[in-house]
Amino acid sequence: MSKSYLEGVLAKDLTEAGIPFEREAKLIKGRRFSYDFYFPAYRLIAEIEGGTWSKHHKSRHTEPEGFERDCEKYNEATIAGFSVLRFTSTMVTSNKLIAVETIARFIAEEEKRGEEEAHS
Repeated sequence: MSKSYLEGVLAKDLTEAGIPFEREAKLIKGRRFSYDFYFPAYRLIAEIEGGTWSKHHKSRHTEPEGFERDCEKYNEATIAGFSVLRFTSTMVTSNKLIAVETIARFIAEEEKRGEEEAHS
């Protein structure tokens, strides 16, 4: 399963759930990398880790250099104040909609925190 296929699945599911997002967002000034999904209102990034379950297909994400670059990318996002959620292919394609449900839970918690801060 290709990462672009997985991104398409998640984009469709997020759209059906009514969760707005941006794709391939370049968020770190001076850096070339982009993030799979971005939810600006919540400073949330969602990344799909391609090739995590494939025995026959190597992915740059699971090779040492690619894994290291991904760690750097996620660390840069965290330093810049973004939250990062990471998903495997199964979490995106499962009929339980694990990725969408997790993103929705994050958003709900952020909105609850915002309401609590407004009332204190």
